Amino acid sequence: MSNSSSISRRGFLKRSAAVGAGALAAPALISSKALASSGELNFVGWAGYPALAEKVFPAFTAATGITVNFKELPDQDTMFAEGKVALEAGGIDVMEPTIDRVGAWNSNGLLGAFDESKLAMDNYLPGLADGAAGERSRKDGALLYVPSNWGTEALVVNEAEAKVTGSLGDLFSADNQVTLRPHSALAAMGRWLDATGKLPRPWMDGYTDMAAMAELWDIALAEAIKAKGNVVQWWSGENEANAGFTANGATVGLCWDSTGFNLRNDGYKYVAPSEGAFAWHQGFVLMKNAANVEQAHEFVKYVSTAEGAAGWATAFSSNPVGKGAADLMNPDVSAYYNGTFNDEALSKLWWWPDQSAEFLAKRAEYADKYKAA
Repeated sequence: MSNSSSISRRGFLKRSAAVGAGALAAPALISSKALASSGELNFVGWAGYPALAEKVFPAFTAATGITVNFKELPDQDTMFAEGKVALEAGGIDVMEPTIDRVGAWNSNGLLGAFDESKLAMDNYLPGLADGAAGERSRKDGALLYVPSNWGTEALVVNEAEAKVTGSLGDLFSADNQVTLRPHSALAAMGRWLDATGKLPRPWMDGYTDMAAMAELWDIALAEAIKAKGNVVQWWSGENEANAGFTANGATVGLCWDSTGFNLRNDGYKYVAPSEGAFAWHQGFVLMKNAANVEQAHEFVKYVSTAEGAAGWATAFSSNPVGKGAADLMNPDVSAYYNGTFNDEALSKLWWWPDQSAEFLAKRAEYADKYKAA
């Protein structure tokens, strides 16, 4: 996705909101085929977001009659492994990766195609399911991915204790105790070195050329290891990221926006680094051997509605994908994002590029080396 599509963010994350996101059980059209089959959906998604099971799934069931069987997993690598097992064993209909992983999931044979006639593609906000994002969501014309929410990964800062300049370099300062996700931290190091003119070629070269990847990530790894002494917690999911601050005393972290939101009343601030916040685009994929295909389409369509999109984004403390959803969201969420991202910060968003299966495997090796060093 290009930055041009992301700049519209403040337009739909406006502060005015009169209705809480809990009132989500609006009537929805549902196909007779979905009701005639099992009436269930097997969904594997992200752990650490209790509002999904507490509010969103019950609202979906009330609107459609379909029950969601939800399995929570902490990160995409675990989801990917679970998906590969499900190719043989079955039991999963829909999963929720980010758009940069779709190519790798598809090249490993995990994905089926959505039937667009059973969705409501006009429900999505501009730039999220069309344009560059729409192109990344398709392979040979088949729709493999539709958005569920989107957000950022930036600096969570203890306002009283952190010593920061507002740069990704703050993560590698001995003055701070940090919590990091290993592969994100290495990318942050690479982007910081790139911004300060310390790389032999642009950091982005490593996402399309494996030889360049090895050259650049070798440099980033070596520099990150030098600064590793300030790491107090590695994280891979929301619960670990929160624990980095609340249990282990981190003063700075490179974390999702949801982490910053959860800690916003405890003396922490969410800061977009001067190099630009990492931005992620998350969505649904249909498993190639999904058993409950009609229900899967109803589920995806529901999350594209104003009510469904508002509930999903509220659960993640993130940004909605459906038109009209911002009007239904808690104003605290809108105020939180608008307090972090002015127009300049939005223009600098750094969208995670596509990452091939080969790239991801090599990236995992670098992350393991970083943790083990």
